[in-house]
Amino acid sequence: MTHVVAAPDKFKGSLTAAAAAAALARGIVQARPGIPVHQVPVADGGDGTVDAALAAGFQPVTATVQGPTGHTVKATIAVRDDVAVVEAASSGGLSQLPGGVLAPLTASSYGVGELLHIATESGATTIVLGVGGSASTDGGAGMLQALGAHLYDRAGNELPPGGAALADLARADLTGLEQLGTVILASDVDNRLLGLAGAAAVFGPQKGADLAEVALLDDALRIWSDHINPTMADAPGAGAAGGIGYAALAVLGATRQSGIDLLLDLIGFADHLPGASLVITGEGSLDEQSLHGKAPIGVVQAAQNAGIPAIAVAGRCQLDQATLRKAGIAAAYALTDIEPDPARSIANADRLLTELAATIAEAWL
Repeated sequence: MTHVVAAPDKFKGSLTAAAAAAALARGIVQARPGIPVHQVPVADGGDGTVDAALAAGFQPVTATVQGPTGHTVKATIAVRDDVAVVEAASSGGLSQLPGGVLAPLTASSYGVGELLHIATESGATTIVLGVGGSASTDGGAGMLQALGAHLYDRAGNELPPGGAALADLARADLTGLEQLGTVILASDVDNRLLGLAGAAAVFGPQKGADLAEVALLDDALRIWSDHINPTMADAPGAGAAGGIGYAALAVLGATRQSGIDLLLDLIGFADHLPGASLVITGEGSLDEQSLHGKAPIGVVQAAQNAGIPAIAVAGRCQLDQATLRKAGIAAAYALTDIEPDPARSIANADRLLTELAATIAEAWL
């Protein structure tokens, strides 16, 4: 029997990817009771990547690790056989800042390194490191310190946490660094580490850095890269997650892959396509940024390759019909079409998405 594949990313601030997939399934079944729906929540390497892996059958491993400002947080990784999925944001993300208070100069990626250690202890020989939404701009220094690196100032004292402290770096000792297996950096961010398109300049303001602090952080990251590997500062993706990408590429020997393509492979997305008559994907905001490696476009491309029409749902859609067609999206539906008020749309996203899915089913199935 023909079926539908519901493969949305999260609707940030209202629905997880799994909740969005469930809402789509409810609406389709209400309108077309005889049509099965395969719920396949997805992510692109950022927030929700571990959840998508867990929904696909990976097992959770939860631990207490250090948050971005030194407090403890509970974070979960996903493990299946010898593969682990680690989400940087789960320990070092903006969402983990106490009270939401930003700490652009002192936030650390230490907890990310702890999660990598836990992944290795869990038997993983391949670690997928999803980055996005980090609170720090420390070049991944904290992550490496958690794995056994020691960073010293001129007086021989260990550096305190945070990107600003790297301005005082005089010596980096990586001899005691824990050996990991294969590390794959799941990221579509291609920013370099330094300069106008670097980690501090582009992403620092989102983490609370003003112009002077952006300049300070960029200078500190330059000192950091001079001590570690200056050449790798120019690698695409080095600027991801405040420079966690740099440390992963330059020190951990990571390779960088498209987050959504990697995740679709990990969760066996292609297995759900044979016999499907329609693929539905989406995210909170469908806009120009969505076209650059975000989850919905990866899903659409996979559907296209299988010869299956794909449509998108979103909280709001800011793409015109010509752009949608060029991206391979047969049609797009938005919650704001039903509820124009953004606050009410977010508050009632589950109900509205179910209603939207019923409309889609009536039109397409």
